[in-house]
Amino acid sequence: MLRELPSRQSAPFRLSASSMENARTTTRAGFVALIGEPNAGKSTLLNRMVGAKVSIVTHKVQTTRTRIRGIAMAGDAQIVFVDTPGLFRPRRRLDRAMVKAAWGGAADADVIVLLVEAHRGLTEGVQAIIDRMRDQIPQGQPVALAINKIDRVKAEVLLALAQKLNEAFSFVETFMISAEKGHGVEKLRNWLAEVLPTGPWFYPEDQIADLPLRMIAAEMTREKLTLRLHEELPYQLTVETEKWEDKPDGSARIDQVVYVARDGHKGIVLGNGGETIKAVGQAARAEIAAFLDRTVHLFLQVKVRPNWQEEKERYSEMGLDFKDGDT
Repeated sequence: MLRELPSRQSAPFRLSASSMENARTTTRAGFVALIGEPNAGKSTLLNRMVGAKVSIVTHKVQTTRTRIRGIAMAGDAQIVFVDTPGLFRPRRRLDRAMVKAAWGGAADADVIVLLVEAHRGLTEGVQAIIDRMRDQIPQGQPVALAINKIDRVKAEVLLALAQKLNEAFSFVETFMISAEKGHGVEKLRNWLAEVLPTGPWFYPEDQIADLPLRMIAAEMTREKLTLRLHEELPYQLTVETEKWEDKPDGSARIDQVVYVARDGHKGIVLGNGGETIKAVGQAARAEIAAFLDRTVHLFLQVKVRPNWQEEKERYSEMGLDFKDGDT
């Protein structure tokens, strides 16, 4: 499981033949941490940069729980993005572990990009992140500002917000983007490629993510549950891939468990006559199959575990450190 962001020296050094050829020229590689408030658009930006869906996206906040690494190529540069959990005031053990993972990912990165929603501006939460960056981020580490969802406000509002944010923190660059529509994303990608350290690539150029397939599949199912359900329930459940079997015909059988905290939650997840879990399974199976480019047989179970948020094993499955949730 992925718990610590490796340094450039300890990151996996695996090059394809074409990558080895490129390594003879000047190549760049490094880690870029995307930070911001929940729902600021980090996962959407990551998927846009990578060109494939490697991080789940919903309209609900605090969707991302782990530090997901997506890998993008820009010329001779390999950009390894770290999509961190949204930064917020933690209440529960899981919240604390998520926030600790986010700051850990940021501190270990070569470059940090702070995403701010254009229509929300300099909120109390953004100000809290900026204040903490002064203490958490090593001196000299470049931090760029990306004002996202620019299509929601007028140009004069954007310019005023950019000035206000740069007065609050010394950002090395400011970008106006729409992660959803792609506006300004290429400019940000090219800038990142230019400022990353010179060095060999960490991964083959055709690799788009550094997460176990079991975890990616579980996250895809959790996304479908989050989109289908409402209010607090999505935050009271987790999904684990319990078994993965590659069949002789090239298909895969995947068995997953949905853990919920209460008996009442189980009934909601199952739905009337199993209608909800069946719909979730169909949607998740289709997306997993498209991602893997193979036939998938997905089987879901729903189990009640009242204290799953206090179990070390559940955190390991999410790539989080259980100790980071200690008060």
